[in-house]
Amino acid sequence: MTETPAFAERMKTMLNEACLALQVSVGHQTGLFDVLAGLAPSTSEQIAGAAALNERYVREWLAAMTVGGIVAYDPETRRYTLPAEHAASLTRAAGLGNQASMLQYLAMMGDVEQQVVAAFKDGSGVPYSAYPRFQKLQGEESARTFDAELLTTVLPLAPGLEERLTRGIAALDVGTGQGHAVNLLARAFPASTFTGVDVSEAGIAAAREEARAWGLTNASFAVSDATGLEGEYDLVTTFDVIHDSAAPDDVLAAVHRVLRPGGTYLMQDTACSTRLEDNIAHPLAPALYTFSVFYCMSVSLAQGGVGLGTMWGEQDALARLAKAGFTDVTTGKRPDDVMDLYYVARKPA
Repeated sequence: MTETPAFAERMKTMLNEACLALQVSVGHQTGLFDVLAGLAPSTSEQIAGAAALNERYVREWLAAMTVGGIVAYDPETRRYTLPAEHAASLTRAAGLGNQASMLQYLAMMGDVEQQVVAAFKDGSGVPYSAYPRFQKLQGEESARTFDAELLTTVLPLAPGLEERLTRGIAALDVGTGQGHAVNLLARAFPASTFTGVDVSEAGIAAAREEARAWGLTNASFAVSDATGLEGEYDLVTTFDVIHDSAAPDDVLAAVHRVLRPGGTYLMQDTACSTRLEDNIAHPLAPALYTFSVFYCMSVSLAQGGVGLGTMWGEQDALARLAKAGFTDVTTGKRPDDVMDLYYVARKPA
């Protein structure tokens, strides 16, 4: 018998894992993992009832989870269990450990696959309007990080920033999305004022609603293009924004323009290299390059932009910061974070 080549086996594995990834996304969105984590071994009827979902769909989903090694199944009792060590990567209670939420992006990318294929031929890109779910998904994903580490881990990367925020300064968040970072900061530092700007009207509406629900009076939001910033600020932040920009140099120049002398610019972006060969060992390199093709690079190109893509690196980032006028720049990372790098740039007093 001819032995199956290893790469052919890899392709079968790839198909199975891709299908399981979509099923995991469904489990996250429907709350099935959260329900399973709180149940004793249960039948599909019990699980569907606890989740308020259709039993037939739940049963088929459980079958996929079982053959995929994600859920344990006892054929004698016909009961299913989510092992605790699996729940630690699949449930909302896991916080930053929850990896199921990221798999929602796969379905979003499938929505635009044919437009991406067409862009390969004409180089036109895919417009932001083609991603109606992006704002919600990005808001959910970034909120997990902000809730867990913005105040405790990220802010300390900029020495003295917490003290200045406590005393009271003016801060601007560019590309704020749904504004969760702004609202967290505004609640933690009532003596400071915070403004968030974004091109998404839906994002700004969500940001304003959260600020209203929290009773914040020192947070405001506006629909605005990142290259047309106005005002003067002591702190400017961008979280996962610059590599998506059509005109990153213009955005960085605008940040430098509105930053007061002595002010701080805190930029979070992808932790990788400008050189492909340096990214081969990156644990998420295939995923990040795929995100680039299916969103980051494509959206930028659709606007006539430079198309930096997700995997622009530290070398390029530092060069562009210097071009914008930032010569005093340090970098830092959150512990165990392979995705992000933080740049702390200071404008001379």
